[in-house]
Amino acid sequence: MGNPPLEKLLIQLEKLFPKYIDLSLKRLLNLLEKLNNPHLKLPPTIHIAGTNGKGSTLSFLNQILKENNYKVHCYISPHLESIEERFILSNKKITKQKLYDTLLYIKKINDEKPITFFEITTATAFYLFNKLSADFVILETGLGGRLDATNVIQQSIIDIITPISFDHKEFLGNNLKKITNEKLGIIKSSSSVIIGKQNKEILFYIKSKIKKNKNRKLFYNENFKVMNTTDKKIILTLENKILKFNIPSLIGYHQIENAAIAIAAAYEIKKLGFQLAANLINTALKKTNWPGRLEKKYLKKIPVYIDGAHNIAGAKQIGKFLEKNKKYTWIILGMLNNKDLHEFLIQIKNFISGVIAIKIPGEKNSFTTQEIFNICKKLKIKCIKQKNIKSANQYLSRSIKPERIVITGSLYLVGKVRRLFI
Repeated sequence: MGNPPLEKLLIQLEKLFPKYIDLSLKRLLNLLEKLNNPHLKLPPTIHIAGTNGKGSTLSFLNQILKENNYKVHCYISPHLESIEERFILSNKKITKQKLYDTLLYIKKINDEKPITFFEITTATAFYLFNKLSADFVILETGLGGRLDATNVIQQSIIDIITPISFDHKEFLGNNLKKITNEKLGIIKSSSSVIIGKQNKEILFYIKSKIKKNKNRKLFYNENFKVMNTTDKKIILTLENKILKFNIPSLIGYHQIENAAIAIAAAYEIKKLGFQLAANLINTALKKTNWPGRLEKKYLKKIPVYIDGAHNIAGAKQIGKFLEKNKKYTWIILGMLNNKDLHEFLIQIKNFISGVIAIKIPGEKNSFTTQEIFNICKKLKIKCIKQKNIKSANQYLSRSIKPERIVITGSLYLVGKVRRLFI
């Protein structure tokens, strides 16, 4: 079956969106009950929440488990280019036909009742995971944690909290403690808890919130941390043991920290009685691929780094990368207008020579090129407006000829531009 029927069905599902937007699990739980509660019959589950690094951590851990011959279901969001990316069934991405058939069935069971797109895809994931055997499930939250659709599960073996910062303020608020509360909401009483690198305020708050929990707890910079890196090795400590692993394939120091979280999770899984070989962790780190995260391409021999960063924490990581590798750099930027573009640009302004402003194709809620231009002007950043990514690339390669280009500001933008470089 071709692509159009699936696209048509996705449009129909989006029309079921509730008129009043609330973070509630009731709609999803009602649908899951009609599906015989597949979310309560999952293989051992690892649940991941946080602001940045969820997808990369999932990808590292998934690859580690696969290298050790385990079958893994994964639920990922958002996708970059096609919705099938969200559903990994026993180590394989779902086919369009399978996804179409399943979504059509779930839509029929839902019986035209209001439901969000993410809720119905989450129900689809649980339904599919229940139909095909696997050794593990890895779930990535979509928004927050406590009231995220993935949090209808009642059991998990490991709960991971990646770095927390501001994002989705319209739903989670502009208070870091409130946001942290939402993320911590995924923690189950029987799980091990792995806390990634946090700022001091957040770390202190997390400890105060979960200190009474009987969960086994691992904190970055305490139970585990990156001690050192060389060109070829990461040196970690994990509960006072020194471990050495390959540098991961993904670019950026933050990816080394994400890999450390995944390694800590792998050792927790080993403590639960599953066989995991350290040499296969090395193989996994080399093989891990996570598109749209400082992903390197080329435009007429000019290195192009594509990154879906869209919040301040993500911009800081790009800034660190640019600062470490100083070159004549221009940014192609498109961003949704509910993001803090001013603060985003502040994080990278000292490491770039200019910005090419574009509007994200097909996204009515993205900043206009004029809006981006105006903010750049306030920050005294040189800015040039272009109609689209193609004209931006042409202008840079012909007129400016930078040593490096970074395309960033939104995962929606990244998904639309990646195919131009494949």
